[in-house]
Amino acid sequence: MTYLNERITVDPGRCGGRPCVRGMRIRVQDVIDLFAAGLTAREILAEMPDLEEADLQACLLYVSKLVAHPVVAV
Repeated sequence: MTYLNERITVDPGRCGGRPCVRGMRIRVQDVIDLFAAGLTAREILAEMPDLEEADLQACLLYVSKLVAHPVVAV
């Protein structure tokens, strides 16, 4: 298992190797999709009681860093 930060992990044998929260089968994408659907942090935590507020923040930070790299058009 690879730790991308304290809360985001990647395990080739879990969820197809996609980034997950703390080794659980909750993908970062699942959390981001709930935010995109308009749910608040409180609603997501109620929907997924295994998550903590810091997990939600870690997911947002992970995605922010993922899209922050420069793109060079050739």
